[in-house]
Amino acid sequence: MSAGNAAVSAVIKSPKAASPAECHRLEQLPNIGPSLADDLRLIGIRAPQELRGKDAFVLYQKLCAATGQRQDPCVLDTFMAAVDFMRGSPAAPWWHYTAQRKALFGNI
Repeated sequence: MSAGNAAVSAVIKSPKAASPAECHRLEQLPNIGPSLADDLRLIGIRAPQELRGKDAFVLYQKLCAATGQRQDPCVLDTFMAAVDFMRGSPAAPWWHYTAQRKALFGNI
């Protein structure tokens, strides 16, 4: 396959928003891909603006309840990153929240 054909068959990812004002779809949130966007929709979050004022831990607990299983703790880290971003914090990789999550919630 030539390089030109490879580019045509590549999956195009949603561009990520640089600020909350630019974020209109869940998939535009830094760290949120299609799967986590679906998880957020499962618990009633349809738009990024709905994350404002939310508690990431409560969102995580709702997802665990909705799926009937304990989710990986990195999901909580990712929710923390998304909620902070929508509050106006700079975008940061989800793993930057791991130490904070462990300090706040221990080994969930």
